[in-house]
Order: sequence, then structure tokens, then C-alpha cells
Amino acid sequence: MVSTVGGAFGFTSGTIVQEFGYDDDVDPALREAAETLTGTELVDEDYEDVADSAIVWWRADDGDVDDLTDLLVDAQANLDGDGLIWVLTPKARTTGAVPTSEIEEAVRTAGMHATSAASMGEHWSGIRVSSRRR
Repeated sequence: MVSTVGGAFGFTSGTIVQEFGYDDDVDPALREAAETLTGTELVDEDYEDVADSAIVWWRADDGDVDDLTDLLVDAQANLDGDGLIWVLTPKARTTGAVPTSEIEEAVRTAGMHATSAASMGEHWSGIRVSSRRR
């Protein structure tokens, strides 16, 4: 697993990143790193244009596998082409942690593919998701 504060995102300059699941507990350093990499501010869930990539903050109390699947489908629908989605969850054995198996199940059910995992800052882990568009 790669350890980073934002570098593993793989975003490039000019990328529009839509953010889902923002709350008081998100890591401001990760958000700032994403904005620095792209040179643009993150856009929220209500953004009405297409985005290039997405960040999904997901905690155990946000819902079950079906809820995450629905959110991933919604995030993918807003992407331009084959953009990346990062699912960020609290690290294992911490409050709000989500088993990797649940994230992978939601990703598969949504018709996507989990490509890698990374330690994202001090409190969050990330799973990189790509679409399987035809």
C-alpha cells in the first residue's frame, strides 16, 4: 500500500474533481493536495456539469454496500469518459472504518474495477476505482 498525502491521486492540472460525502471529518490536507495537483477547487455533489474524476468519502455509518453502489453509479454518471474515482474510508480499526471487501463488492456491483489501494494521510485509506465502460 502506498503512503501519501494526495500524491497517489494521479490527478493532473486542469482536472475537475467532484467530491461526494463531504463532512466535518474529512482530511483538509488531502482536499488541499487534490486542489494543488489540479489547480482547481473541488466541486460538490450538486455540480451540474461533467467532472473528470471523483473523490468519495465513505464511512461505516454512511450506509450499506447497496448505498455505496448507488453512490458509485451516480459518481460515474457525472464523469467525462473513463475518469477515476477514489473511495476514501477511515483506516482499519478506527471509528467509521469500512471493510475493504464491502468496498470491492460495491465497486463490482456498480460495474467498475478496484485498481489499487493507498494510505491517504494519517486517518484515511483510499481505493482507486476505474470504470469498465464499453
